[in-house]
Amino acid sequence: MTTPRFNKIQSTFNLELRNRITQYFKENQISPTGNTKLYFKAIILILTFIAVYIHLIIFTPSLLIALSECIVLGFLTSFIGFNIMHDGSHGSFSQSTFINSIAGMSMNFLGSNVHFWNTKHNVIHHTFTNIDDIDDDIDVKPFLRLSPTQEYHFFHKFQHVYFLAAYSIFFLFWIFYTDYVKYFTRKIGDYPMPPFNAKTHISFWAFKLIHAVLFIVLPIIQFGFLNWLMGFLLYTIATGLVLAIVFQMAHTVDGTEFPIINEHNSLEDEWMIHQLKTTANFSTKNPILSWFVGGLNFQIEHHLFPKISHVHYPAISRIVKKTCQEFDVQYIEFPSIFDAFLSHYRHLKFLGQNA
Repeated sequence: MTTPRFNKIQSTFNLELRNRITQYFKENQISPTGNTKLYFKAIILILTFIAVYIHLIIFTPSLLIALSECIVLGFLTSFIGFNIMHDGSHGSFSQSTFINSIAGMSMNFLGSNVHFWNTKHNVIHHTFTNIDDIDDDIDVKPFLRLSPTQEYHFFHKFQHVYFLAAYSIFFLFWIFYTDYVKYFTRKIGDYPMPPFNAKTHISFWAFKLIHAVLFIVLPIIQFGFLNWLMGFLLYTIATGLVLAIVFQMAHTVDGTEFPIINEHNSLEDEWMIHQLKTTANFSTKNPILSWFVGGLNFQIEHHLFPKISHVHYPAISRIVKKTCQEFDVQYIEFPSIFDAFLSHYRHLKFLGQNA
């Protein structure tokens, strides 16, 4: 495929916003990467995950407690992804490249592959946000129609009813199907991935094996196949629901756009304006939610400045919002997670009833 081009003319807004964010970090003499608060949070999440896993596998609690712990592990998997892996893969977890690499590799232990993620998320999604047939995050075809340019099927009229069921298998589908499709086709959709070296091949298969041992083999030995199956399904359902809902509330809601590439293989807007038109914030005044979702409720700030750690988003969001107001640039924000969820629901219902 030929990579689409953005408008190369940088607006005054673009330059002014970048200067203001740079000045913020200079004046406060702080690094845009993670800090002790982030590292402490990472330790808490990792130790909690390990403790729950050990209690579940070694101490074999009663079935009800075991199944509850599987759900807890699902949430913890999502939170580790949001807070540790996500910042690490963007190079914003630490000033150390090595520590960022280790943080990003937490994804490998949890079933997926950070090499694929870096292309899918950092390169494709963060560049071509909400562009159909390129942005893999809105490609749930044919099960869901997330963009008005996607093909309509009769069952989409019910997608606002069954979308949570689709999201519940998101993680399961990801680690057991789409990862392998990417590996064998060397593509994410139609977008070619960088060439694989020996390290990539070894890492892919080694971590898939480790994941299988930790989450399939050992639990089956301890609990038997049927009990493992119930627990594993609960674990992946919890993980999939949290991951999918948080990601979709940031881009497929009321007000966000789905730009179309013109006949010259280019886009109307410059990259920064494109991100503001395709991205939304939600529940930014809820510090507890922000703590758990790794600041991804500040999705606008993340898309504009992906190299800045999420611990700084509340502070820089005030700068971004004020600059948008001054330059009359759209800034989409929902006051609560409930409002964002309802907006996503309306979006699905509208696209399901309007071919």
